[in-house]
Order: sequence, then structure tokens, then C-alpha cells
Amino acid sequence: MKRLLLTFSFMFSMIACLASCDKDNLPPNNTEEMTTDNAVKSNKVRIKIGASTFTATLLDNPTAKAFKALLPLTISMKELNNNEKFFDLPKSLPTNSSVPASIQSGDLMLYGSNTLVLFYKSFSTSYSYSKLGKIEDVNGLVAALGTGNVTVTFEMEE
Repeated sequence: MKRLLLTFSFMFSMIACLASCDKDNLPPNNTEEMTTDNAVKSNKVRIKIGASTFTATLLDNPTAKAFKALLPLTISMKELNNNEKFFDLPKSLPTNSSVPASIQSGDLMLYGSNTLVLFYKSFSTSYSYSKLGKIEDVNGLVAALGTGNVTVTFEMEE
């Protein structure tokens, strides 16, 4: 009986000790957890256009996550309508399209399931897009993109 009481007391103490530990202060037990945590926290994308660099913040949605998986990406974006540049991605991304009330300069969106669109002028639209993110500071964006096709690099910020 004494041994059973001692064993029970020891088990109770161990359970209480383990329950009071803060697992958030423990180091991750494998590399995969560290990589996943870092990937989740990084939603900043560096956009290089010639000598200019812009920072965009991606949304937390399946479309933006699939786009992040394609990065880094250097593409030749085509001019359209004097307000946007576009590029047809080699594969489809998940979509959640809606018709925005208006497009804002710096919006990064997906048209259909594979057309990446970077808007550099604000306007009203009746088209449907899946939102990816937005450039934080659009000063100099119009000048950097110019009037024709342009090479653009998208990469995650570290």
C-alpha cells in the first residue's frame, strides 16, 4: 500500500510539473517546425523593377500561399490598358475571386486562375480577381513600370 501511494504521489508530481511547463519557450524539436514557423511569419515580398525596389504585403489566403511557393520569380510582364502589367503563370493557383469596388495602384491580384496582375493606376472595374496583396508604398511605381513590357522580379524578404 505504501509503495502504491508513493508511486501515485510520484506520478501526480510529474504530471503537475509537465502541465506547468510553457511549451512556447521550448526550442522546436525538428527543422520542419522551424521552417514552417518562419514561412508563416513572412508575408513580405520584394518587387524589383529595374533599379527600383518595392515591398508588398501578401494576404493570408490560399492564392497568396500558392504564389509564395513559386518565388523567387523573374518574369516579363506585358502592358495592358495603360493601368496594369500582367503575366500568365505556368500553372493555375487556387482562386477566391470577387469583383472589387475599385482597383488601387499597387494591387497585386490574380485574374482567372493563372494571370498575375500588378496594377499601377487606380480605376473602377467590373472584372473579378483573387486578391494576392498590395505594394506598401507606390511612390515611383508608375515611372518604374514605364509604358511597355517590363522585367519584374518577385522574391520573399528575409
